[in-house]
Amino acid sequence: MNPQLLFWVPAALRLTFVLLAAAVIGYFFGLTAGFAAGLLFLLVLVIVQLKYLYLLSGWLDHPDSEKLPDGWGAWTDVFSRLYRLRRDDERNRKELGEWLTRFRQAMSLLPDGVAIMDDVLFLEWCNPTAEKHLGLSNTRDKGMRVTNLIRDPAFIDYIILGRYEQPLTLNVKDRKLVVQIIPFENRRQILVTHDVTDSERIDMMRRDFIANASHELRTPLTVINGFLEIAQAQPDLEQSIRMSHLKLMIEQGQRMQNLIEDMLTLTRLESIDYPLRTEQVNIRNLLDQLLREANALSGGRHTITLAVDGPNIEGNTDELRSAFGNLVTNAIRYTPEGGHIHIKWQQTEKGPQFSVQDSGIGIRAEHIARLTERFYRVDKSRSRETQGTGLGLAIVKHVLLRHKATLVIESEEGKGSTFSAFFRQS
Repeated sequence: MNPQLLFWVPAALRLTFVLLAAAVIGYFFGLTAGFAAGLLFLLVLVIVQLKYLYLLSGWLDHPDSEKLPDGWGAWTDVFSRLYRLRRDDERNRKELGEWLTRFRQAMSLLPDGVAIMDDVLFLEWCNPTAEKHLGLSNTRDKGMRVTNLIRDPAFIDYIILGRYEQPLTLNVKDRKLVVQIIPFENRRQILVTHDVTDSERIDMMRRDFIANASHELRTPLTVINGFLEIAQAQPDLEQSIRMSHLKLMIEQGQRMQNLIEDMLTLTRLESIDYPLRTEQVNIRNLLDQLLREANALSGGRHTITLAVDGPNIEGNTDELRSAFGNLVTNAIRYTPEGGHIHIKWQQTEKGPQFSVQDSGIGIRAEHIARLTERFYRVDKSRSRETQGTGLGLAIVKHVLLRHKATLVIESEEGKGSTFSAFFRQS
């Protein structure tokens, strides 16, 4: 039915009832009494309307705390409509609140920082990553101007110029951030921060790796090419000199081969497509084999001892042989003739431990933290003499990481070193 009819028909019926009632009273008691009764009935209707207007006004002042009054007549429809509007409004507000909560939860999980500002750069909200990147606080700094919170001159210039199509790079708290402001709506702006510190470090490591690998390969190639040019230019070279050249070329070729094999080993260890294949590792057999290889490499120049007092473990035998072998080989290479090397496998309170202790040249404290970096050498000239590739300890570190073990290095210059691998108790 038409809403206008729903309103006017009951109102017309009520007025008609008042007039009929006044006419009946006037018929029986006189015209004056009928007129007075009609005025009285109209006054009652007006008072009722004023009462409901008063109740409606009170409810409008406090719609969340006051219950809607019960209506009479046309007011029944008015209050029922208000009730439906209020119910729909509460439902919409609840849905909006849920969407806002989900939005903030999603923003909180982003790896990038997100801060929402108004058109004059007052902070309205920021996620935890933005708090971490920029030192903001969503509770303490809300409503404050962002340029008062981030006082970097480059950031302030970026704001003043307003050229937001290009991102800005900032150095904040030893982190490198890419910052960009994105306007949206009419009176809002989003400040986005992206931490590129790790990617920059990885890129630098990649560049250093390529540069170091190129440098390491250039030296043996230069030697080999030089001797080949001599052999080509001097076909009648003395046999002894020719054999000396061939020996050096074989050594340099072997050095390149070892380097390439170590590089390939590192690549496999770092690849997610190269999962760890475990087995029960017989530690006694593994270390006995390493002891034989160590004695062969030493050639009787060192005293090498072995102590095994620990359990077998789950792991990859080939990878552990490579890691343990690198530690033993390094001990032999950097221990002068007559020195002592002790290889130990033991059970500790925290789990099995493998260690190699030597009486070699030792390492200064400032070098220890960087020993597992690729191609890092304490003494480059001595490393070439010992035929090291500079990748051995990097391989050790990655093998131990795959076996959930840690490498601990203790050393004192001139007094020897101890390299220990601690395995978690299974």
